[in-house]
Amino acid sequence: MTTPSQQITDEQTLETLLGEPMEFVRAKVVPELSEAMRDFIAASPLVFISTIDAEGRVDLSPKGDPPGFITTQSPTQLTIPERPGNRLTFGFRNIIRNGQIGLMFLVPHQRETLRVKGTATLHHNPAELAEMAVNGKPALLTTHVTITECHFHCGKALIRSHLWKPENWPTDARSIAARSYAKQGLLGNNDIKHTEQVLDQVYKDELY
Repeated sequence: MTTPSQQITDEQTLETLLGEPMEFVRAKVVPELSEAMRDFIAASPLVFISTIDAEGRVDLSPKGDPPGFITTQSPTQLTIPERPGNRLTFGFRNIIRNGQIGLMFLVPHQRETLRVKGTATLHHNPAELAEMAVNGKPALLTTHVTITECHFHCGKALIRSHLWKPENWPTDARSIAARSYAKQGLLGNNDIKHTEQVLDQVYKDELY
């Protein structure tokens, strides 16, 4: 456990410990998407989205769909479709109250990730929702993002995590979340196997 004297409280100490970024790293942060970045988004089936509420608290949510589900209208504009979820809508409420958004795109077997910052608005345009349909089901709404900053993030974190190496994955595929839900009795009883079965059925019936 650290003591108060070991807490890092200023940027100079931080830079002393970690060093300053090379000029190449500074230069890779740009205000609009390059062609390679747009190709990366077109290949991405998964993005993590961060939003900030009115009190400055951060929320993070994953969004996934077939590759190319997020579309780029220009180097500074992209659109994200929404599918059925848990209806808590933390991120959407944050967008209404704040509008700041951060995105991190992943592509299987790619070590680098793509980071995007910008401002977001929510929309319900029936024609646009129909264009972004999957399995014949239109999107529920769309998030429009105006990009202010973007860059590729180096692959060291994904290399260290062995994310794309199945031989390094845990062999136990049982749901850890189901174990938690069962303990709380949230899905009818406290049996873990029953809870896993309920979740599997929900995922099957309510994916789109």
